[in-house]
Amino acid sequence: MKLRSILAALAVAVSGPAFADGHEPTKVGFVYVGPIGDGGWTYEHHQGLLAVEEEFGDKVETMYVENVPEGADAERVMTQMALQGADLIFTTSFGYMDPTINVAAKFPDVKFEHATGFKRADNVSTYSARFYEGRAVQGHIAGKLTQTNKVGYIASFPIPEVIRGINSAYLHAQKVNPDVEFNIIWVFTWFDPTKEADAAKALIDQGADIILQHTDSTAPLAAAEEAGVLGFGQASDMAAFTETSRIGSIIDNWAPYYIERTRAVMDGTWESVDTWDGMDTGMVEMGAMTDKIPADVQAEAEAMMAAIAAGEYHPFTGPINKQDGSVWLAEGEVADDGALAGLSFYIEGVTGDIPN
Repeated sequence: MKLRSILAALAVAVSGPAFADGHEPTKVGFVYVGPIGDGGWTYEHHQGLLAVEEEFGDKVETMYVENVPEGADAERVMTQMALQGADLIFTTSFGYMDPTINVAAKFPDVKFEHATGFKRADNVSTYSARFYEGRAVQGHIAGKLTQTNKVGYIASFPIPEVIRGINSAYLHAQKVNPDVEFNIIWVFTWFDPTKEADAAKALIDQGADIILQHTDSTAPLAAAEEAGVLGFGQASDMAAFTETSRIGSIIDNWAPYYIERTRAVMDGTWESVDTWDGMDTGMVEMGAMTDKIPADVQAEAEAMMAAIAAGEYHPFTGPINKQDGSVWLAEGEVADDGALAGLSFYIEGVTGDIPN
């Protein structure tokens, strides 16, 4: 659907009656980078929208636009939502950061929540999940299960979030399998099933027998199924592939956060904050492991998850060197959030360059 048609549909979607007492429902908007049926990232954000509706009933009115490119189109969609009376707008992709800040400056009475970014304002909060915790578990499993010692990784954009994931997965794969190699393909998209499938097939052709992804569709798992190799669900459970290629998954559980922040707008307690939660709060969950993972490896993975959730283990605990061999973290040293938030380099053992 063209953007003009999307905006016209949005204008209709948000026009609703007030309550009998004249009180308007709280209007909550969501801007999505992909389709709600992607089976991954956008699907899970939309589950959060549905949870808000279930929690508050007719006290809220929700609106959303899917497939919004990161850039000027995003500004237009956010502006239209604000003009249609949105009280709170969730912008759910890293590339919406500057558009969110720009539109928020024009609508100081509207509250904005930007996912995975780092720029805040009086009416802009940021939120993200510690996906790297789940990557550590996946890396451990991949290192244990690979028969070829080659793991394929489909990367979206060279931003700290994605680089953290690659490093975390490789670090924990290498700990249990010193011979493991990671082959990385950058696709420069969040959601493009054709590109994602092509990347998976290329990695499999290079010998990878396990595929990890930081993209949003189920296409890599479908390619893995066709080739008879293994993979993990990304952002959502992707349970449709449980009987074939999928052996586990990282699930982004946004619903509690969306409910909490919507309630804060409704009761007048909303303020600009920076939230970065993980397994400890349940924002990062791990989907059920299949019997393709041996029982002892499942037990090890579960122990790691429990230790991370309890704060007893941090995936980035030294000694860890940078790719060039220089020391990043000394023995027992834990990376702080500032270092992780701006992570821009590979750790030792990861081959290749990070694209500009």
